[in-house]
Amino acid sequence: MSTAKAALLCVAFALPAQHASAADQWHFKVKNATETRITKLQVSEDKKNWGDFEIGRGIAPGKTETMVWDSSTDDEGCEQWIRAQCSDGSTSPPSKQNFCEDLDTPIEFSEE
Repeated sequence: MSTAKAALLCVAFALPAQHASAADQWHFKVKNATETRITKLQVSEDKKNWGDFEIGRGIAPGKTETMVWDSSTDDEGCEQWIRAQCSDGSTSPPSKQNFCEDLDTPIEFSEE
């Protein structure tokens, strides 16, 4: 077997293993029910100190995305506040969420 084929075979088996470990990580889902792109998600335990959540290019209108917590947050509490900032400059009101329960029901941000 050539070295290139062996390398491709190793990559093919590594990808499902990486996906399986991501499924075991703490996560939550966000649904964008607005008409503008969500460009930033922020979380806070006390509504005073906000941390930015990595969302890449953002969440398009009508889309639901799964967010994975960074391991640096493992010592934080389950109940936290979350808010979204949109491309039109608006910011949603903060909502309190329990991020240790019901991980697959999306947190929905909508226009009020």
